[in-house]
Amino acid sequence: MKTRLSPYWLCQLLGWTFYGAALIFLAKVFDYTISGLFIRRILLWLFMGLFFTHLLREIITHRKLLPPLSKKQWTELLLLVITICGLYSFITSSLVEWLQLYDSKMKASFAQRLTSEIFYNSPIVIVWASIYYVWHYIDATRESQMDKVRLEGLVKELELKTIRSHINPHFIFNALNSIRALVDENPERARTAITELSNILRSSMKADTLETSPLERELNIVKDYLALEHIRFEDRLHIEYDIDEDTLDQQVPPMMLQTLVENAIKHGISKQVDGGIVKIISDFRSNHHELIVQNTGRLNSEINPEGFGIQSTYNRLKLLYGAKANFEIKNLNGNLVEAKVILPVQSL
Repeated sequence: MKTRLSPYWLCQLLGWTFYGAALIFLAKVFDYTISGLFIRRILLWLFMGLFFTHLLREIITHRKLLPPLSKKQWTELLLLVITICGLYSFITSSLVEWLQLYDSKMKASFAQRLTSEIFYNSPIVIVWASIYYVWHYIDATRESQMDKVRLEGLVKELELKTIRSHINPHFIFNALNSIRALVDENPERARTAITELSNILRSSMKADTLETSPLERELNIVKDYLALEHIRFEDRLHIEYDIDEDTLDQQVPPMMLQTLVENAIKHGISKQVDGGIVKIISDFRSNHHELIVQNTGRLNSEINPEGFGIQSTYNRLKLLYGAKANFEIKNLNGNLVEAKVILPVQSL
């Protein structure tokens, strides 16, 4: 089986080969004697250039200095490039001295040779770093655009499935029957329930127009949803909120909290004979925004990790925040399930 060179190594080899050819061409243009010594010196420059630029790339990758960069990272990158230029020039000069790759009749001092190496080698390393960064900047921009397209498609899918989940016969049947039972018994509560149902459906239809939404808005949607479910479950459903008010302005994916709460009702509370509790927590912890939904119950084979609710949460967080966000769902001690979303804190 043929082994193909990666684009990086192909560019490295072609680039340094072109640089070597350019040096020979310039030597011919200026009538410089192209001796075996000169060729060996050029090969040394090319080999060391290949080595040190690859070392630069490895350090950039290890230190995660790929674009976009903060001001502090730009400073670190600049110092790194200067260091590599210095090492490249110093070690190349030392090898030329040690291997005696110079004309004894025109021997320069080590300091003169080092100065010359810095003058000629530093620009080529800087050009290499610039090309490398332009490449990755274009690649990151293209990847960002692709992520945006994927996110738009996912949000539209979410809108359709969320609307479908709220306008399915079960939800409509339960909500309308609950409202009908209240019409004579408690007309004021029935009117409020109709408003709550209207708010949920309106919010579902707007989900595709937003990438993120303030937590306060999403919390109001959840409160409307839980108020309707409370009519159905009555004393079997207990609701608790532990919300840090400072988190209410934080941006979260629209309808994500609603999806997690709906899962808690469907897979948790509805399975319990005596009902249970749904607790929503929002707080700042360890420089992150934690959004937690806890409910009575236990995770079992009925919870499908590939199901829409869980999978859409994973996908949306990945597309919106990348590695800066995380989601997990697990059993806690006792008869309790916790779904936790960790989001980056947004400066307001």
